[in-house]
Amino acid sequence: MKKLLVANRGEIARRIFRSARDLGIATVAVYSEADANAAHVADAEEALAIGPAAARESYLDVSKVLDAARQSGADAIHPGYGFLAENADFAEAVIAAGLTWVGPTPESIRAMGDKQRARDLAKAAGVPIVPGSGRFLPGETEGVEAAGAEVGYPLLVKAAAGGGGIGMRRVDDPAKLLETVAATQSMAGKAFGDGSVFLERFVPKARHIEIQVFGFGAAGAVHLYERDCSLQRRFQKVIEESPAPGLPDSVRARMTAAAVALCRHTAYSGAGTIEFIVDAASFEFFFLEMNTRIQVEHPVTEMVTGQDLVSMQLRFASGALHGVPQADIGCQGHAVECRLYAENPAKHFMPSPGTLSVFSLPADIPGLRIDSGYRQGDSVTPFYDPMIAKIIVHGATRHEARTNAAKALREMSVQGLQTNRTFLIACLENESFVTGDVYTSFIDEHRIDLLSAAEEEIAS
Repeated sequence: MKKLLVANRGEIARRIFRSARDLGIATVAVYSEADANAAHVADAEEALAIGPAAARESYLDVSKVLDAARQSGADAIHPGYGFLAENADFAEAVIAAGLTWVGPTPESIRAMGDKQRARDLAKAAGVPIVPGSGRFLPGETEGVEAAGAEVGYPLLVKAAAGGGGIGMRRVDDPAKLLETVAATQSMAGKAFGDGSVFLERFVPKARHIEIQVFGFGAAGAVHLYERDCSLQRRFQKVIEESPAPGLPDSVRARMTAAAVALCRHTAYSGAGTIEFIVDAASFEFFFLEMNTRIQVEHPVTEMVTGQDLVSMQLRFASGALHGVPQADIGCQGHAVECRLYAENPAKHFMPSPGTLSVFSLPADIPGLRIDSGYRQGDSVTPFYDPMIAKIIVHGATRHEARTNAAKALREMSVQGLQTNRTFLIACLENESFVTGDVYTSFIDEHRIDLLSAAEEEIAS
């Protein structure tokens, strides 16, 4: 691998460029009209324009991305996360063009991208799955109510091709099931090109814990421990940490073993994340889904394990990495990641685009890492996800990592648009969070206390 094109933008493109440079690989950026002056464009050795601001006309246009690779002479493509990262057709097109695809096989992407098929594979590998139904095609209603009764309430109606919290609707009242199924089928068809859905039991007080894995195909797989991603709003993660607080070692051992078993069963290759829903009281866990890409929250894993996941991806794709002994992967200390967004928490976390007239980051905080796609003076546009930066802190203990993360957020200065900065601080300092009592409905249940600080900042 001599020259790498990153088919993405923002902080993840910059993050991949860093590892590529460390390996002596030349870098190529692509950009839309809205990103012509973006930081990731400046970071790369070469940069090519690929179209208008709208993602479907630029970052999601397979032909334009491949044309850019040909023009630049790139011999490999890394998709990052989002956009085309879990698009099996794109992976196949990259391979067919004679380029190195930095990711799992198209077959794995396709299998795990279909949530129903992924459940079947997990079950076959001996991994516990959440009680759920079969697939219901668009417009199909026969058997829905009977399936709902069997799954039990509350339940989730989930898009079979969905992911990242998109395409999920909770149903508490059986009388609302049919209309929710119809609405989800319609939304899924528009968002994913596949309107099929299935029903899945909803665990009322649950934790979202995921296992980072790396597969070597027929040579096996390893895990890089877990991340707790329970703090979410609208099924979207806000704060992640590793290790998961209060997780018994015996449960951790069973979860990591289950994740590795699924990788081995499917001969998975490359970086991936296997997500579990965990009962907060009993620690019973169930397979949720597998993400066949690098995750937004991968830095917390890197901080506690000392492994460079992107470097592993690049070395494996180029044939320079054939395996890693599980015994060589340790876990030291604790890491916390906070996602800083341009949004208004007091208004249902509505995006708040604007110009970063001031974007001053803290210094001299032990264990601090900041991944960002922005610099002072840059604009956060309405065209893409409004995440400004990821604030990641590693410490010897959870207390140290948590308090230093709050300190970093306090000491940064972000002006010109609204952010969730004080909301994040409120989360980190909430009494329940401090004790490790985290679960997926945490933000909803503590909403009043968490939002009061954000509202005060906006008012001032």
